[in-house]
Amino acid sequence: MSYSEKVRVQEEYRRKLVAPEEAVQVVKSGDWIEYGFGHTKPIALDKALAARKGELKDINIRVVLSLSQQACIEADPEGDVFTLQDWHFSGYSRKLHDRGRCFYHPMIFRNQPLFYRKSIKNVDVAMIRVTKMDKDGFFNFHMGSAAVRAALDVSKKIIVEVNPLLPWAMGGRGETVHIDEIDHVVEYESKVEVIPPAAASEIDKKIAEHIMPLIPNGACIQLGIGGLPNVLGTMLVESDVKDLGCHTEMLVDAYYHMYQAGKLTNKKKSIDKNKSVWSFAAGSQFLYDWIDKNPSLAAYEVSYTNAPHIMSQNDNLISINACIEVDLFGQVSSESSGPRHISGTGGQLDFATGAYMSEGGISFICCNASYKDKQGNIKSRIVPTLPVGSIVTVPRTQSHMIVTEYGIADLAGKSTWQKAEALINIAHPDLRDELVKEAEKMNIWRKNSN
Repeated sequence: MSYSEKVRVQEEYRRKLVAPEEAVQVVKSGDWIEYGFGHTKPIALDKALAARKGELKDINIRVVLSLSQQACIEADPEGDVFTLQDWHFSGYSRKLHDRGRCFYHPMIFRNQPLFYRKSIKNVDVAMIRVTKMDKDGFFNFHMGSAAVRAALDVSKKIIVEVNPLLPWAMGGRGETVHIDEIDHVVEYESKVEVIPPAAASEIDKKIAEHIMPLIPNGACIQLGIGGLPNVLGTMLVESDVKDLGCHTEMLVDAYYHMYQAGKLTNKKKSIDKNKSVWSFAAGSQFLYDWIDKNPSLAAYEVSYTNAPHIMSQNDNLISINACIEVDLFGQVSSESSGPRHISGTGGQLDFATGAYMSEGGISFICCNASYKDKQGNIKSRIVPTLPVGSIVTVPRTQSHMIVTEYGIADLAGKSTWQKAEALINIAHPDLRDELVKEAEKMNIWRKNSN
């Protein structure tokens, strides 16, 4: 970039720099507002918009994975003005949903950018928290590249909230926006949300012990969030497995630990060799420090990371995710308990599909075999049929390896009685006889089954 162009982008920055209160004046009644993904949710702009509650009507705010309170929602407890929509629930969104103050956007994660460009088509105002501008006039989406670029592509107005504490994520694709595209710039330093690692339970450790022997040298690993990925990452660090790769939607602490131990080299990948590919991140501060301007990490739009035909080009793709319940037909529910919404589809179906397509690949979906209800009774996570209102995240036609602390059920290519038998064999031993009786009633149990 020439010297004169560098001067121009700096002048453009100064011309567009305003206070949060001035920036949010572009919002009109009836507008749809985009806050982006996780860490890209603005702080100062959210507060400034909340202060306009008395002037506005019918404002819809769309976000993915709220990591902190929404000022607009907290300022409007009855929902008279602001309505929140979330593509994937955090604990905060779940509590709001239970009160009727947040609504879910169903999606298969790989389709989210396509939803904006093909179906939503426009956003009235996008307010996105970004890094400092670089010398060429670009801002970076740091831990939230998944679909922000697509939302900005169809936005009528774009406001960025610059936070100097955010790391710069190298791409990839879809990780930046240029000053020329932006209507207003706001500067506001705010805490970068840290997600403490979930403590691994004894059951998590038993489940990980079933999976570990099936992870070969050179495997490409996708991990979800929670205690199980953390304990599995620890086991991989302490194992003899080497030359692991990373192709994931979510970058978590476990990848950093594998990298530090020399396990994560990406040498054996067929695509994006020598790079860890990801779309969004949440974890500890050391994870964010690792991300900052690290050329061994490549942030992409989720339409790339979660595309089965892309990820499956890596041999031995091992996908590890969690679920709530599995029924005897092999249907996996990972986002609701009956009609009560808990999380979201996310990329579970994407990776269940892509991992199975991969040469040597395996899709593991894990859950505790049982839980105790409020009365202390043991209830099974392997159920005859999903409760009324439960959402099927992975259909029976796509489920592969289901894992509990009692073992692994390989469901791929099996008949209905074979699926039922395999799942009952990994259910809690005290609950298996009742499951057999239910399978018999549904005509999915053979007389000579074990």
